[in-house]
Amino acid sequence: MTAEATGVRLTCDGPVATVTLCRPDVLNAQTPAMWRAMSDFSRDLPGDVRVVVVRGEGRAFSAGLDLAVAGASGPGSFAELATLPEQECAERIAEFQGGFTWLHRPDVISVAAVQGHAIGAGFQLALACDLRVLAADAKLSMAEVTLGLVPDLAGTKRLVELVGYSRALEICATGRRLDATEADRIGLATLVVSPAELDGAVQDLTAGLLSGARDAVVEIKALLAGAAGRSHADQQRAEREAQTRRLRDLAGRGE
Repeated sequence: MTAEATGVRLTCDGPVATVTLCRPDVLNAQTPAMWRAMSDFSRDLPGDVRVVVVRGEGRAFSAGLDLAVAGASGPGSFAELATLPEQECAERIAEFQGGFTWLHRPDVISVAAVQGHAIGAGFQLALACDLRVLAADAKLSMAEVTLGLVPDLAGTKRLVELVGYSRALEICATGRRLDATEADRIGLATLVVSPAELDGAVQDLTAGLLSGARDAVVEIKALLAGAAGRSHADQQRAEREAQTRRLRDLAGRGE
């Protein structure tokens, strides 16, 4: 399907892929069709891509779920999901989550370029990325609670990992908005810049990520991503094993 039909497009320029939410007339509000398209992007990604940048057209990253779609009676609506057997409903949501979780892939680093609103599903999309560059006008909110819902697009674990349980609970249970200054202070932002500097800052960050050897960066991401679930001894063993692979590869003795 075309970007005009799905509301999201994938473009590739050598080792950099860009996912662009392209519904600026509704502040890039998201739909199930967008999530399915984003899930497909993982299969479409060329093998030489190392960095994936996620951005929104216009003045917002994403205002969240498109309530005009979710509140209707068609496919993907709340009404339709509520009529499904519990297991089928959960499986449908798992499909939606796939549009976000592919950004966790170990062989790429994902960067969210966030300007304006990142609300609900928009906030969770930013959280799905490894790094977040925020414009100073960014406003973040996990607003699902205001609809009587929970965040279900793979954002809760990432939020706890970044800000801790207590702060994550407060953010999710109140649905309040955080500005870029607070997001930076509590660890949600990798970098905060003026809106005019956002594109340049993302380009500079991307260049830095591409400057290291790809296989070393992949190993580093795996080491850091798994660190929280390992003991000190297990993490040290993982470091030894990763370094052994790198040394053998550099010496031409890798598999």
